[in-house]
Parts: sequence; structure tokens; C-alpha cells
Amino acid sequence: MRQRVKNVLGGELQDCSHAPLTGFYRDGCCNTGAEDVGMHLVCVQVTQEFLLYSRAVGNDLMTPNPEYNFRGLKPGDQWCVCVLRWQEALDAGVAPPVNLEATHISALEFVSLDDLKRHALHQAG
Repeated sequence: MRQRVKNVLGGELQDCSHAPLTGFYRDGCCNTGAEDVGMHLVCVQVTQEFLLYSRAVGNDLMTPNPEYNFRGLKPGDQWCVCVLRWQEALDAGVAPPVNLEATHISALEFVSLDDLKRHALHQAG
């Protein structure tokens, strides 16, 4: 049974995606723990611009990797991304939309709620 974790809005953390299956623990959720050194906290809907940016800075999320049962991402997929990579993408002007309800509250230690809300996939409230 999953521990009740909060999202950046203070509610219960919602699942990000089961198809493709995301999360550091591959449980569909942007949950984290001591093993998650990359801090995969931000649930985003990937865009072509973000995927190209991510590949350019060394993290190719588009190319399938069957060894890890990874089909590769395409625009529109939801995925848990590293909070610092999201901030880098924000600074570069290519931050993908964020699912606030599925973004772990710990993300607020690194990025502002205002920035996340400005890029919200769904308008909260």
C-alpha cells in the first residue's frame, strides 16, 4: 500500500501515467525515495520541443530501449521528469506542461509553485 504523499497543491499525489508506465519506481506515480537521486518529481505532458531539448542535453527519451521495456516517448505522453531538468527546460524556454495534481510536493524545494502553475496542464481550482 502506497504511503499518502502530497502533491504541490497540498492534495493527495495522483498517478502520472500507466501507459507509458512512469515514475522512478515504475508505479505510474512521481513518487520518490532515497534511491531516486535524479528526483523524478514533476509529472509533465512531453512536447516535441522538450523531447528534443532533453536529447540535446544528454537524456534521450524518444529512442526505444527494449532492454528496459521502454518504447520511447512521443509528444502528448505523460512522464515523471527530474525536477532540475524541468527547471533547466524552463530556463531554456521549453518547459513542458505540468500535471500539478501528479507532481510531488518535494518539487517545491527546487522550483516555485508560481512557475509550475504558469505551466499547468489543467487549471487548478
